[in-house]
Amino acid sequence: MLKYIIKRILLAALTVLIICLITFFVMHAVPGGPFNREKALSQATIDALNARYGLDKPLFTQFVNYMKALLHGDFGVSLKNGREISTMIAESFPISARLGLTAMFFALTLGIILGSFAAIMRNKLPDRIIVFFSTLFTAVPSFVLATLLLLVFSIKLGWVPVWSANDTHYVLPVMALAAYPLAYTTRLAKTSMLDALGQDYIRTARSKGVAKWKVIFKHALKNSLIPVITYAGPQIAYIITGSMVVETVFTVGGIGTKFVSGINNRDYTLIMATTIFLATLMVIATMICDILYKIVDPRIKYD
Repeated sequence: MLKYIIKRILLAALTVLIICLITFFVMHAVPGGPFNREKALSQATIDALNARYGLDKPLFTQFVNYMKALLHGDFGVSLKNGREISTMIAESFPISARLGLTAMFFALTLGIILGSFAAIMRNKLPDRIIVFFSTLFTAVPSFVLATLLLLVFSIKLGWVPVWSANDTHYVLPVMALAAYPLAYTTRLAKTSMLDALGQDYIRTARSKGVAKWKVIFKHALKNSLIPVITYAGPQIAYIITGSMVVETVFTVGGIGTKFVSGINNRDYTLIMATTIFLATLMVIATMICDILYKIVDPRIKYD
């Protein structure tokens, strides 16, 4: 087990390094630069700014210098406003984390419950209703749902302001973020539960007279959670970092908004920092999920 964890940590570090490498060089390959503005600066000013931030050096040298600073925990400063990137992430990440964790909690909890219930009520009316809505929310893009929620509940009805830090104002962004993972988790849980209910050990338990609720919740549900865990790991990391579209629609000042701002402004350091932050969360969440497999199903062996 320890050997496997060490191996996964090394692979995670390699994955993040490759992502850093690709992001850095692709980012610099895009035409334009961080100091291009509607009101053009003089060439002397641009040269001075490039020298100030080390952008006048060869690309590979810039990459090496950036990685050296990153290893010391230095994300650099924004090329647009001069603020420390680490400070910007520290301010914006808690907002995205609260939205993302809340949305994912409801998505996983309701998804597992609805999926299991649909499997138990297979081909009956409750199952058909659950399948209909899960298919609908899977097909509707998050920006469409976010826009509809904003239009109906904020503009037409005026029940909820567009955004503020008040707890009640998290409702619409959470609904928009949770809709897709809820629908997908429901479908995944239903499929896994149906597969588990068809296994020999379930039939054996039923033939021994084990109570129906115990068969479902102790045996079938536990063994049907592995596909859900596989999906939940990367999805939690993604949703915690914040859906860029949903955050933009609701003007949420989360890390997703910072990422969009960095792209629009060609703020190289901000783009790199948010990309690395997301990639690190993704690989850590995936690694944790792989370890959780052993807890859910002790029969799983790690090489």
